[in-house]
Amino acid sequence: MSESKSGRHITFFNARLTSTISISLVLFILGIIVLMGILATRLSMYVKENMGFSIVLKEDVKESQVKKLQKKLDIAPYVRATQYISKEDALKELEVELGENPKDLLGFNPLQASIEVKLRSDYAHPDSLTWIEKGLRKGTVAIDDIVYQKDLIQLVNDNIRRISFMLLGLAVVLMLISFALISNTIRLGAYSKRFIIHTMKLVGATPAFIRKPFIISNIINGIIGAFIAMALLSGCVYYLLTEFDNLYTLIDISSLFWVFVIVLLLGVVLTAISAWFAVNRYIRMDRDNLYYV
Repeated sequence: MSESKSGRHITFFNARLTSTISISLVLFILGIIVLMGILATRLSMYVKENMGFSIVLKEDVKESQVKKLQKKLDIAPYVRATQYISKEDALKELEVELGENPKDLLGFNPLQASIEVKLRSDYAHPDSLTWIEKGLRKGTVAIDDIVYQKDLIQLVNDNIRRISFMLLGLAVVLMLISFALISNTIRLGAYSKRFIIHTMKLVGATPAFIRKPFIISNIINGIIGAFIAMALLSGCVYYLLTEFDNLYTLIDISSLFWVFVIVLLLGVVLTAISAWFAVNRYIRMDRDNLYYV
């Protein structure tokens, strides 16, 4: 008798362990997709916020006009940062790039002073830049020209939009696959207890009363699986950060915290919904059909 009980206990433990591991692996994959989505969002913001335009100033512009223009730009909602580059600084930069001083060849400095403007990510697209350019040309006499790479900005925005749609589609597909995998895992557990469910119906138990222990048990499995998935994700993130130092600008504690929160919520929600459907199937089933499913 004791050997029989011990065997049943081991079988139950193995089944629950298998279920928990399966759920944790599915949640790990979903966590990777969430992390990729956050990384893609941070990367797109980083790229956009390093885009901008140059305001080329007139030769006879006064220092007071330059300061007034830069102050106006600094408080503009579309500006992240500005940097004034004098004629001398521009000449030094060009000398570094060319390897020789253009002033020695021409006899004068051919460059003009400018203000480099870095945009906020929400304004880093051609339509906004066209609107910004019109407003600046209309209200400022110190500007000689406004230079930006419209085709490059359009290309970056198109690529970011394309990648976002691809990630969204992949996330939806994986979510459906994950729900199916978790449902199958939980359905196997409910299948092994289908006669117990039928017995509970015979003694007058309500569907809600029958579902409750199954849902609670699987939610606990989902929470355990979520913590296992978090541990695996932490290991992956640690490895990436040690291999690629630049990722520190994209992955921080707050982003990783939100990934963990989403994984935990998915673990609870997916297991609860799957358990509800799995148990309902056997609650509605007649006794004779229980032998043939």
